[in-house]
Amino acid sequence: MSGLSMERQIERLRRREKALAGFGTFAFSEPELDRTLTEAARLCAECLEVPFSKVCKYQESENDLRVVAGHGWKSGVVGTAISMANATSPQGRAFSTGKPQVCANITEANSFTLPAFYKQHGIVSTVDVLVAAKSGVPFGVLEVDSPVADAFDQHDIDFLTGFANILAEAVATADREEALRRTVARMEELVHEKETLAQELKHRVRNSLHLVYGLLVSELGGDHDQNSISAFRAIALRVMGLAEVFEHLLGTGMNKVIEFGDYVAALCANLPELYADQAVKLTCVVDAVRLDLDVATSLGIVITELVSNAYLHAFPRGSGVIHVTLRAVSGAGLLTVGDNGVGFVEAETKRRGVGLVRRLVEQTGATLSVRSDQGTIWTINFPVFGDVPPIPA
Repeated sequence: MSGLSMERQIERLRRREKALAGFGTFAFSEPELDRTLTEAARLCAECLEVPFSKVCKYQESENDLRVVAGHGWKSGVVGTAISMANATSPQGRAFSTGKPQVCANITEANSFTLPAFYKQHGIVSTVDVLVAAKSGVPFGVLEVDSPVADAFDQHDIDFLTGFANILAEAVATADREEALRRTVARMEELVHEKETLAQELKHRVRNSLHLVYGLLVSELGGDHDQNSISAFRAIALRVMGLAEVFEHLLGTGMNKVIEFGDYVAALCANLPELYADQAVKLTCVVDAVRLDLDVATSLGIVITELVSNAYLHAFPRGSGVIHVTLRAVSGAGLLTVGDNGVGFVEAETKRRGVGLVRRLVEQTGATLSVRSDQGTIWTINFPVFGDVPPIPA
């Protein structure tokens, strides 16, 4: 700078300060490291008023420096040109010593073994500074090249050193972000794997339950006494309820919420199969209600028990109607199971499952009431929590 006028020197310093500040803003907002390195090379060449600049990255496996970004070079240099990371090249010497290196005239430096592209571009003088790392092996070297001998001085070294420090921090930030992206990607991969396994497990359990259910239903038509038929039917009821749970969980990943209305409708569609010998009609009307899996499973068992009791005990003459209704009312669910049968008097009956019904209702935080007047109506009020997550599409 000594040959420049004072005004020219001040202007150059201001331009370099502005470039440093601007590059810092750019580097820490740019997500792509390649673009940051390319912009660094361009600004350094522009500020030092030379045609060539490059960033070389250290490759530990080969112990060399590859040009990963540059400005002014012909095709074939950036991405492929390599120098050894030792004293045989200016950038190698800067990397191995950790100190800035200025070569006033590389054509006179017999100790260097330079790649052919230096001669092809007419490079005569170079200045190299280390792009360090917070810890461990440095990232590489920032080099500026000129076709003029003795083109660089201490002011240039100071500027490039400050620039390389900002670049080193930008590289470290990019490495942290890349590590974070890899971590997030791996976590997403693990979640996907778990969801895939969960789906496979649900398929297997669902299929197994349907198989067991089919075997139990087939036994209902076998040559068994009434007690055995009742036992087969009771077991089939529970198996069917569980099978429908897994049926409705398919496609929901690891979510523990199901659409309870659809589940109730499916139960009502399957229950008549267990009582094909009776002239009883089962109707079902449901609203959409999202419900926790455990609560839905318990209430599903309640429905099968109450419907089963109605089939078995409400119609001694062999015909009638059972109705199941599910309504969503002001953040709560209202479930009714009723019939137009002979009515229900708990003190005089030993109907199977009534005790189980009361225990399950209590466990879910619901309330149960029964009215027996020209038939029987069981009414269950249960909470529907507003923070229950949505069913996946």
